[in-house]
Amino acid sequence: MSHVTKISVVTTVLASSLFLGGCGLFGEKEKASIDPPEGVTLVDDAAGLKEVNGKEAVKTDSKEEATKTIKTELYLIDKSGFVVPQTLELPSKTAVAQQALEYLVADGPVSEMLPNGFRAVIPADTHVSVDIKEGVATANFSKEFATYKKEDELKILQAITYTLTQFDTVDKVVLKLNGTEMNEMPVNKTPIADGLNRSVGINFDLSNVTDVSNTTPLTVYYIGGDDGSYYYVPVTKRVNESNTDTITAAVNELVKGPGLASSLISGFMDDVALIAEPKNEDGKVTLNFNENILGSFKERKISKEALDALVLSLTEQKDIKSVEVLVQGKGGLMDEAGKAITEPVSRPAKVNTGSF
Repeated sequence: MSHVTKISVVTTVLASSLFLGGCGLFGEKEKASIDPPEGVTLVDDAAGLKEVNGKEAVKTDSKEEATKTIKTELYLIDKSGFVVPQTLELPSKTAVAQQALEYLVADGPVSEMLPNGFRAVIPADTHVSVDIKEGVATANFSKEFATYKKEDELKILQAITYTLTQFDTVDKVVLKLNGTEMNEMPVNKTPIADGLNRSVGINFDLSNVTDVSNTTPLTVYYIGGDDGSYYYVPVTKRVNESNTDTITAAVNELVKGPGLASSLISGFMDDVALIAEPKNEDGKVTLNFNENILGSFKERKISKEALDALVLSLTEQKDIKSVEVLVQGKGGLMDEAGKAITEPVSRPAKVNTGSF
């Protein structure tokens, strides 16, 4: 797993300026199902949302009705300070978006469910409400919201935005404090774009970046956590805006790995490389790697860490739905358990479901 030399992250002022941007690579995403190789952390979820008269309604399958729970991604803060999706079983309710935000409140109902080392992002005693109309989720917070520490401000923005935009009915997010729309955050005054979406980025890695004006955001997934409790962490990096091949750029960032000072690791060895330009046909990306993608496997096996990271990273980009991996131009790969990977792998509905 690769770690390469990178300079430390530049100032929070530079990072917060990214929130001024509009839609980028990370706008509306179609929620695709997945039939992953055995052992992959990420599972499919049949739950979906439909908008009815401006309100959200949940559709559940018979299993969910029986258990009366629904898998929901909550973006929480881990012990290293990263904003990380954790999929938890929440009570099945109609207002699932509002419930998701309620479970981001410290000392609230999420307290008994938090994974080890994680904490909620919204200050305790904050009351929240969510109204969804025409693709816009308006989240209104009580005055207690403005009591967070300034160093948590960007993390709170990211967690709220990513938690709400997991739902099919939400394209962008508007924030209010006591009924008044916010154009900046209340504590450290981070500017808020006119309608937040995933173009704001998450867990900024600004290594080697001194000026973001000629760069574009690119989100890739690295590995965090400890032995026995690993999970995937989305990280937004900056690449030269002249680089129009964002697929190759994402692969290169996975191979380069996270910043030197980061606690994260990459699922790729640093000798992994593409030997041909990626192909994108109707949302199916085909990648042709050298044999180093196989790592230490003697057979044609690919690690679940590498495959998961590729799928998660590339499907963050608009219109990419699945990934096919070739080695020296040939398919026929297997997962670590020896099961043949016979179809392109698509993005799961939920991330980090509790087993790596």
